[in-house]
Amino acid sequence: MRLNRDTAIAIVSLLICGALLVSTFQMPAPMFNQMPATLWPRMIIGPLAILSLILLVKAQLSEADDSTPIRSFSDWFSYYKNPIYCFALFFLFLVTMPILGMLIGGLLYVFITLNVLGGWSPQLMLRHALVTLFFVVGMWAIFTQLLGVFLPEGILLRVY
Repeated sequence: MRLNRDTAIAIVSLLICGALLVSTFQMPAPMFNQMPATLWPRMIIGPLAILSLILLVKAQLSEADDSTPIRSFSDWFSYYKNPIYCFALFFLFLVTMPILGMLIGGLLYVFITLNVLGGWSPQLMLRHALVTLFFVVGMWAIFTQLLGVFLPEGILLRVY
């Protein structure tokens, strides 16, 4: 077994999936034909474990990585700028959630993230706006209206 970066990430991810799966067996059993509380975590843990296993296999079958090392901070930042932007935008989303709430904050977060990663041309902005409206409002409606989950409202928009 070769140990490279992808192998290490896959092994750590598989260990985390295993620990999370074991912890789902400690949840209480459902009462009166309710949906069990373990359903959603296991639906996420299963595919994540499968993807981690695929990453582990691909890491073992791939050839050695001969990429050039990153030498300066500016090289490092330019190489990792997209994940840094995504984490910074997500942090702003979390900080502004008490004010904007899940719906407005989610719309802004997804729209801005799509534009930062995909570009700011008018045609792309229209496409990003439509994708954002469809998915964020759709997921918000599913969770609040169909499943009865109370999502954070914020002070700008009172839904309940």
